[in-house]
Amino acid sequence: MLIALIKTMRPRQWTKNVFVFAALVFDKQLFHADAFLRTLAGFALFCLISSSVYIFNDLSDVEADRQHPEKKNRPIASGKLPVNAAWAAGIVLVLVTCGLAFLLSPGFEYVIVTYFVLFMAYTKWLKHIPILDVLILAAGFVLRVHAGVTLIDVERFSPWLYVVMSLLSLFLGFGKRRAEIALLTHDAGSHRKVLEGYTLPLLDQYIMIVSGTTIVAYSLYTFSAPNVPENHSMMLTIPFVLYTIFRYLYLIQVENSGGSPEEVLLTDRPFQIAMVLWAATVLAIFYLS
Repeated sequence: MLIALIKTMRPRQWTKNVFVFAALVFDKQLFHADAFLRTLAGFALFCLISSSVYIFNDLSDVEADRQHPEKKNRPIASGKLPVNAAWAAGIVLVLVTCGLAFLLSPGFEYVIVTYFVLFMAYTKWLKHIPILDVLILAAGFVLRVHAGVTLIDVERFSPWLYVVMSLLSLFLGFGKRRAEIALLTHDAGSHRKVLEGYTLPLLDQYIMIVSGTTIVAYSLYTFSAPNVPENHSMMLTIPFVLYTIFRYLYLIQVENSGGSPEEVLLTDRPFQIAMVLWAATVLAIFYLS
């Protein structure tokens, strides 16, 4: 049962919470011990609150998951994790996370509570509304970035990163929906109601719009944000961003994968290499230049 619970908490998706570190890194406080430890604690708590949402989501979707070719193997849908145990675990996670979040920072707790309430509403109602469902997913990523801001004394964190994060998460969200429709084909609507509101051509248009604007917004950030080096060296990171976006497009349109962006991050070697090179270049520019 413990293994089933951990699987339901979806530790692979904790990679999304790395965006809590954005403020720490881009405000040049990565090597400040107190700021780093506070952000690390915030990351851990965000993992717990997001896991509680995953548990409640699986409880809400248990019947639909049993009809899905892949999701039927989830612990709750397959019966490996009893429903009562899942409810108890979800409630405990919420109470513990909110209590510890307040001790860490009242502002951080506000973000945690907002995230939880928003995604419980998403689980119950909003995930069935086309376009709004992806906007809510994007809001979750922006809240992760903002959570990092509430944990440290930010000096020159650029609001451009909120814009880039919003657009990038929209890109991933629409890409995820496209991959789901491609996988489920004509039965997509019966597995996830919101997919009835999308078509592949429509999603391709959305993806084209947000991918292009993401590239433009990130490019503007690299030379106009107040905290980047004046020699415009941050522009050296643009090729890596281009490659990762193009690689994800390749995966969802040619390989018919990408339905789970975190799986792409954890399994696709070219994508991993590009991300590592991007991160190394950012660190070198911010901390060594």
